[in-house]
Amino acid sequence: MQSFSPPLPDRRPRLLVLELWGLGDVALAIPFLCLASRHARVTLVAKPHAAPLLERFCPGVELIPFNAPWTAFRGKYRLHRWPWLELSALLGGLRRRRFAAAVSSRPDPRDHALLAAVGANLRLGFPRAGSRALLNLALTRPASPHRFAYWQAAAAALGWALPVPAPAPRNGRHLVIHSGAAQPTRRWPRERFEEIAARLRSASWQVTLLDERTGRLDELIVTLATADRFLGNDSGPGHLAALLGVPTFTIIGSHPPEYFHPLHPQAAWIEGAPCAFKPCRDYCHFAEPHCITSITAGEVWARLSTWLARPEFQGRA
Repeated sequence: MQSFSPPLPDRRPRLLVLELWGLGDVALAIPFLCLASRHARVTLVAKPHAAPLLERFCPGVELIPFNAPWTAFRGKYRLHRWPWLELSALLGGLRRRRFAAAVSSRPDPRDHALLAAVGANLRLGFPRAGSRALLNLALTRPASPHRFAYWQAAAAALGWALPVPAPAPRNGRHLVIHSGAAQPTRRWPRERFEEIAARLRSASWQVTLLDERTGRLDELIVTLATADRFLGNDSGPGHLAALLGVPTFTIIGSHPPEYFHPLHPQAAWIEGAPCAFKPCRDYCHFAEPHCITSITAGEVWARLSTWLARPEFQGRA
């Protein structure tokens, strides 16, 4: 009779990772999570939208879904409405896992308070507003302001090298457009996307035009994976496209692109009109976000068509 040995216990240390914000933030954290899962048993606390990303890119990472009340766009400090019982249960469950280390790449004292409440032996983060006392390994902010650079710095502090992903080239002619974004300051008008789509089709591109109402997130990932180029707003789908290896062209309104552009070596963008309040963190001071609505379809087409004609997209150097 064949005998079966029980599996050996996983003796890798436990690592807690926080990324409590948007879809694009989770996409930028995926390379770190994949790297970390080679060295540790990783638990990610994130919004539920992280689930299909982990399933596709790093299924070994455990997800604990949590909508942190301080990440709400409106009313985030109405403390009487916070889910205190859910937060207490979250902290209790995390404490029982006895994490060897916990990390947040965001300079956010609220993240650091959560790391301290969990009781991890090593708490890594980028201190701000007095939160150094909550961390026992305070990290220096990187020279680059881009969100991915913070994950690189966190990886280096743990002894790992986290390179910028280098995707394989794509030379086909399927372009996916996504016209949605969570906040109005990031939404270029839909009718202008439709105008660009018409011009692309006239130039022999196969175009798929999507918006935030189109299907589930897992279905969006499947569609984006078929693309050879991506056009969209400064929002999560662009970061998903880049994560899938698709070159992206982004229309950016209220945020400096150097902070949050999609992580692809061939990424390009057009930036909106100057504004005295930039970056406004999406809380626009005007009735209309002129920074993005002032960008014309002609301006986007001029930049986009030049970008599409770049030599590396034509299979030549």
